[in-house]
Amino acid sequence: MKRYILLIILLIIPVTGRSQEKKWSLEDCIQYAIDNNIQIKQQELNTRLSENALKQSKLNRLPNLNAGTNYSFSTGRVLDMTTYRFTNNSVNYVGTNAGTNMNLFSGFKTKNTIKQNKYRLMASMAELDRVKNDISMNIALAYLQILLDKELLEVARQQVAITSLQIDRTRKLVEAGSIPLGNLLEIQAQAASEEMQEVNASNALDIAYLNLTQILDLDSVAGFDIIVPEMENPDSNFLIPGVSEVFSDAMNVMPQIKRADYQLKSSELALKIAKSSRSPRLNLSGSFNTSYSDNRQKVLGVDPVEGIIYGDYPFWNQMGDNRYWGVGLGLSIPIFNNWQVERGVKDAKINIENAQLQLQNERNRLYKEIQQAYADARAALKRYLATRKTVLSMEESFRYTSEKFDVGLVTSVDYNTAKNQLTKARSDMLGAKYEFIFKVNVLNFYRGKPFSLNIQF
Repeated sequence: MKRYILLIILLIIPVTGRSQEKKWSLEDCIQYAIDNNIQIKQQELNTRLSENALKQSKLNRLPNLNAGTNYSFSTGRVLDMTTYRFTNNSVNYVGTNAGTNMNLFSGFKTKNTIKQNKYRLMASMAELDRVKNDISMNIALAYLQILLDKELLEVARQQVAITSLQIDRTRKLVEAGSIPLGNLLEIQAQAASEEMQEVNASNALDIAYLNLTQILDLDSVAGFDIIVPEMENPDSNFLIPGVSEVFSDAMNVMPQIKRADYQLKSSELALKIAKSSRSPRLNLSGSFNTSYSDNRQKVLGVDPVEGIIYGDYPFWNQMGDNRYWGVGLGLSIPIFNNWQVERGVKDAKINIENAQLQLQNERNRLYKEIQQAYADARAALKRYLATRKTVLSMEESFRYTSEKFDVGLVTSVDYNTAKNQLTKARSDMLGAKYEFIFKVNVLNFYRGKPFSLNIQF
C-alpha cells in the first residue's frame, strides 16, 4: 500500500512542477491584468450602467401602460359607487382600471437626453480604456524592472566569480613570497563586499517579482517567472519621435482626451435639457374602467302594478356593462416655478465652462507628459551611449590592471578601484538602456501603439 502512495506522490510532483514552468511574456501579463484586474472590472460595471441608462432613455419615448384593481367593503350608510345612491346595506365593491400616457412634446427633452446618455456611455468606455492603459503602463514598468534587476544580478555574480579567481591567484603569489599577505586580505575583503552586493541584487530582483505579481493580483510569487526577450541595444541613429508628432497622434487616440471631450458634449446637451423646461408640454392619455357592487341589482322589467322589477346582477355581467373609456390631451405651460428653471440653466452653463477647462487641462497634462517622456528618452539614450563608451574603455583598463595585479605591479587597492568603477559603469549602462526602452514605449503608447520590447534600433 505504501508503495502505491509513494508512486502517486511521485507522479503528482512532476505535474505540479510542470504547471509552474510557464513563463510570462509582457503581452501575457498585460492581457491577464485586463481580464482579471478589479479596477478594470469595476469600470466595466460602470460602463454597463451607462448602457442601461441609454437603453432606458430610448424606451422613454414609448407610452406607458398601467393597470390596477381595488376591493372595498363598507357598511352603514354608504355610497354605492356603481349606482351613486346611498344605501344602509353593506357593500362589496370591486373596481378595475387601466391607463396609458404618452409624451408628445416636451421641448425635445427626450431626444437630447438620449444624445446625452450616448456621450456618457462613450465617456465611460473611454475611462475604461484609460484604466487599462494605466495598468498596462505599470505592468510594463514592473516587467522592465525585473529584466534590469536580472542583468544587475548577473553582473554582480560575474564580479564575485572574477574576484574568486583573483583570490586563488593572490594566494599562490603570497605562498610564493611574491606579494605580501595584506594583498590577499584586501582582495578577500573585496570578495565579501561583492558577495553582499550579489545578495542585495538578488533581493532587489525578488522585490521586483513581488511588485509585478501584486499588480497582477496573483496569490503567490512561487513558480512565477518571465520571458527574457532578445532585445537590441539602442543605437545612436535611432530617431526618437518628436513632441509635436506624438502629441498630434495622442489627441486622436488617448482615452483621457476622448473622455473629457465626451463630458463636454454631455454638458452642452444638459444645457439644452435645462432650457427645455421653459417649453410647454403636451401629453396624450387614455383610460379604461369598470366596476362591480353586490348591492346593485339588474332591472328585469316593469310591472304595471309592482313597478320596476329587479333581479340578481352577476359579477361578470356588471363588469361588462360598467365599462367605459376615456381619452385626454393635456397641455402644461410653465409660467413661474420659483426660478428653478433659470437656476438650472445657469448651473448647466457653469458645468459647460468647467468641462471646457477640464478638457484643456487634460490636453495640457498630456502635452507635459509627452514633453517629459521625450526629454527622458533623449537623456537616457545619451547616457546609454556615454556609459557604453565608458564600459568599453574600463573593460580594457581593467584587463590591463588585472594583468599587472597578477604579477604584483599594482596594489589590490588599485585593482579593486578599477573593478568597482567597471561594475558601476555596467550598472549605469543597463539602467540607461532600460529607461530608454521604457520611455520610447511610452512615446509609442501615446501614439496608440501597444507596449513592445522588440524595438528596432
